[in-house]
Amino acid sequence: MANDNFDFTAGTSVVYPAHGVGVIEGIETQNIGGMEVSLYAISFEKDRMRLKIPVMKAEAAGLRKLSSTDRMGDALKTLKGKARVRRTMWSRRAQEYEMKINSGDPVAIAEVLRDLKRSNDDSEQSYSERQIYQSALERLAREVAAVEKITEGKAIERLEDIMGVPKEMPLEDKQAA
Repeated sequence: MANDNFDFTAGTSVVYPAHGVGVIEGIETQNIGGMEVSLYAISFEKDRMRLKIPVMKAEAAGLRKLSSTDRMGDALKTLKGKARVRRTMWSRRAQEYEMKINSGDPVAIAEVLRDLKRSNDDSEQSYSERQIYQSALERLAREVAAVEKITEGKAIERLEDIMGVPKEMPLEDKQAA
């Protein structure tokens, strides 16, 4: 029998570690290998993707409810912390960052953002650093937006404000400068 924490209904927002925030469309039954299997149908609107996960394997797959406001508060506090400077090879750090992002844990994703944030000079970052940073920012922003019931754009602004990322100059101001 499915765990009570994993008894999701249609319209419930959930987090799947590898893809972020999605919405349960419903529970479908399919015949797989001669057995009737109940599957959660989850849509990820932003990625235009639909995923089906067996109800009995939801917990093992890492499917979970949205984070509590307390847990999200912990993630936001992490963003304010001091970045860890690590001297390991970039490929190993990149692998670790990807694992943290795909863990679905908002605090771990916040650690990636904090460690990859550059206050002034984005040209210092490599392409892959910017890609990982952007991936972490979007993943955390989607959950913040769902928890706080705001748009993803507002969530990104909020996260960048917390991290002290300078605002983009409006185009007119750039041309005048």
